[in-house]
Amino acid sequence: MSDAQAAKVRAAILGFGTVGSSVARILCDSKPAGVELTHIFNRNVARKRVDWVSQSVIWTEAIEDVLSAPVDVVLELAGGLDPAGDWVRRALEAGKSVVTANKKLIAEHGIALDKLARSKGCHLFYGAAVAGGVPVIPGLQQGLAGDRITRIEGILNGTCNFILSKMEDGADFAQILKETQALGYAEADPTEDVAGFDARAKLVILLRIALRADVAVSDVAAKSITEIAAIDFAYAREMGCTIRQISRAELRGDEVLATVGPMLVPQDSPLAWSRGTENMLLVGGAYGGDVVFSGHGAGGHPTAVAVISDLLAIAHGSCAIGLPSKKVGVSGDFLLRHYIRLVVKDRPGIIAQIAGALAEQEINIHAILQKPGHTKESLPFVVIVEPCPSSALRRALARIATFDYLLEPTLDLQILEPEAGL
Repeated sequence: MSDAQAAKVRAAILGFGTVGSSVARILCDSKPAGVELTHIFNRNVARKRVDWVSQSVIWTEAIEDVLSAPVDVVLELAGGLDPAGDWVRRALEAGKSVVTANKKLIAEHGIALDKLARSKGCHLFYGAAVAGGVPVIPGLQQGLAGDRITRIEGILNGTCNFILSKMEDGADFAQILKETQALGYAEADPTEDVAGFDARAKLVILLRIALRADVAVSDVAAKSITEIAAIDFAYAREMGCTIRQISRAELRGDEVLATVGPMLVPQDSPLAWSRGTENMLLVGGAYGGDVVFSGHGAGGHPTAVAVISDLLAIAHGSCAIGLPSKKVGVSGDFLLRHYIRLVVKDRPGIIAQIAGALAEQEINIHAILQKPGHTKESLPFVVIVEPCPSSALRRALARIATFDYLLEPTLDLQILEPEAGL
């Protein structure tokens, strides 16, 4: 595309929230070559108007004003599956390229939407869908396309990382959750973040790009961080670890192992150093070795940077490298050590009974940790088990859950380390 043609690329923003307004601000302030902002769409758009946007920009609350206009690139920044998915499909059907930060949409329908874009001679870019302003997706699609990626693991949700790193410093979960909501890092309903659903959608996208594996979002196990307590960080420190929400996947034969949830992370791992809203991804390649991506993954401006980078790539004639994926089976049966925290009403024979339930599943105890200062009426202690299949441990924990001295559900965390025997 020539410079003259690039100057004609007209862009419309769908959704003028945190990210949409940041995109508009950067476009208005930086005025990047090859791009012209022509439309801003939002429901009840009158309340969204700002005086720093050029008067030539059309503000509208009618999606047809955008879809029927001579717009070249639609920036979908509203999020969610519906109606955003319909808007994206209609834009692509009309031959308009789309840039989106919508990880839920791309995780669920990205393959079909990409095929639609290619059939219409336009582009679908979604570099902002994973890790905000960290160029993970373009890095995998272009920088590492020549390698055979076998493993990815990382911190893909800035909200959870903010919460857990603050808890590591002594903050209470409920207190720090309110702070993240006040700062705009978490929604009023934080379930998508804290339950691991946001990170799971991002992991599914990365599985498709990095491991060339097409898996259903619902097939990947996700665990909430809400059960993590201060005492878990105390025990983690004793073990030379901290706790982070980790998204992890690796190839094993014809299937993919994948899971999302809080894990114990050794302090010497780069993932333990990630704090605040930082995202970090470790990528293991068969030929190029390990590569680390790191940076801010939450907030309007970092995400807007990725959106505008995709917009500029389209404006100047770039296209995404096609990395075909295939459907594969997915399992969460990693062979790892586990941290199990129990709270019991103390009495003789408890350890023997728990050891028996584990032994029934051929699981060995590695260590038992018990901090002083707790009453026998509510006694927390930790059992570390040797590497075992997650499925076997689930069966053992189901048996332990029937014991009448157990006061709370057990907390089970994987310990992040290379799989046993690998």
